[in-house]
Amino acid sequence: MDAGLLVLRLVVGLLIASHGVQKVSHLLGGNGLAGGTEEFRRDGFRGGPLTAIAAGGSQIGAGLFLTAGLLTPLAAMAAMGVMTVAGTVKWPKGLWVQNDGYEYPLVLVVVCAALALTGPGRWSVDDALGLTPWPVWIAVTAILAGPLNGLLTRAMLHRPAAAPEGNRYARAAD
Repeated sequence: MDAGLLVLRLVVGLLIASHGVQKVSHLLGGNGLAGGTEEFRRDGFRGGPLTAIAAGGSQIGAGLFLTAGLLTPLAAMAAMGVMTVAGTVKWPKGLWVQNDGYEYPLVLVVVCAALALTGPGRWSVDDALGLTPWPVWIAVTAILAGPLNGLLTRAMLHRPAAAPEGNRYARAAD
């Protein structure tokens, strides 16, 4: 079981961290901070570079902490928050990733929830520091707080859809 948790943490944690690196730099095929900022603008978010830095930094930190198995429930909570925001962006496109849907963010949210519940395993910094097993209430709190934080972030930073140009009443009658 510990070997499986290690592999899961390494793959998921490094993917999440790498995605964050792409948002704020040109590394790993990223478009730099300007590209990350533009991505959020295109998706309807305000906040400019600060939004890209916050999202990218959260992904980098959460991903690296998950990889190490350090403060695992908190790392999972942060990752679930960012991936929930990603899921809300992709929600209108449906579930499946081939249509740019929310399938992949959903999988990451569920994997992070599972890691919060199971703990990071024996081969982790949490275990080396004697922090495991984490109490169930901490895991459950993280599982609830992560997506809730993502939804609140979306509500605070997302711009409402602009009204179409021209006479909106005439368009509504069409």
